[in-house]
Amino acid sequence: MKIVTIVGARPQFIKAAPLCRELRKRDEEILVHTGQHYNPMLSQVFFAELGLPIPDHNLNVGSGTHGEQTGKMLVRIEDVLSLEEPEVVIVYGDTNSTLAGALAAVKLQILTAHIEAGLRSYDRCMPEEINRVLTDHISSLLFCPSQRAVDNLKKEGIEEGVYLVGDVMLDALQDNIKIAEKRSHILEYYDLGKETYLLATVHRAENTDEGDRLQAIFEALSSLSERVIIPLHPRTEKRLRELMLYDRFKRVPNLTIIPPVGYLDMLVLTKNARMVLTDSGGLQKEAYFLETPCITLRDRTEWVETVEDGWNILVSADKETIIEAVRIFQPQGRTRAFYGDGKASQKICEILHTIDIKFK
Repeated sequence: MKIVTIVGARPQFIKAAPLCRELRKRDEEILVHTGQHYNPMLSQVFFAELGLPIPDHNLNVGSGTHGEQTGKMLVRIEDVLSLEEPEVVIVYGDTNSTLAGALAAVKLQILTAHIEAGLRSYDRCMPEEINRVLTDHISSLLFCPSQRAVDNLKKEGIEEGVYLVGDVMLDALQDNIKIAEKRSHILEYYDLGKETYLLATVHRAENTDEGDRLQAIFEALSSLSERVIIPLHPRTEKRLRELMLYDRFKRVPNLTIIPPVGYLDMLVLTKNARMVLTDSGGLQKEAYFLETPCITLRDRTEWVETVEDGWNILVSADKETIIEAVRIFQPQGRTRAFYGDGKASQKICEILHTIDIKFK
């Protein structure tokens, strides 16, 4: 079987790694990198650490408005698909790369498989929510990470081609956590001990585009009595500089602002943090898998199971609310297996080889 896999952003590289390994045991896979994330610490380092093959096609789309970026991807992905003529196109998650890949495939009448289907935050102000909803409704195969995702699709009238397989990010974490603990030296480099720091990441448009929200988050972090490690996303650094806040927060004693880190370093930082504060969907899950308490700096999340299980709480971008949440939040009990058994990639491959591969 000939398969084209389309990725373009950090979380997609992580999700694709275990599935790529499984696919290449018996299929011909063509890897397409849209170039949505092009900073080396958000792109190349993940290919190296995760053992991802060098992309067969790099579209070098880069940044831009949502319409500009998605439009460029759509044109260039269509060219690649016309050249390669695959039987299946695989897209991941909820980025502009996801939607562009699915649209290009469907318009060429190529069967499209959406990995991480069925997630809903029910917040249409989030660009990611639009991407995931549209992708689900045009894809033929929907591989869901949880029963909640399956139920969400059923509510929207989507029942055919839906499969509960678990989360490929759990596959990746289980494959790499021991490797990370052996190879990573980030704790020693920054003189960090177990649960002696908080880990914070901020990059979502809802927090970076709104200057007041971004400032409130950093004001809260700088007011904490604990050390806070902040691997700073390029978008966030740019916005802080535009607001003339970067130098100010860089000088705050308890904040350690560092460049973006690779996947292995991030796993180690997450596992050893006392708590994670983030607006990232992927980091919410990784914290949950590693049983690290998580405060999500958003009003809604698509990973509702982590909240319902008591390991994740939603906190809006309000200084005092964030400070109070850090002070009082303490999960009770162990996390549960909402997201499968770490064998999602194997299940997806088995399904691909047992169904009738035809566009519908």
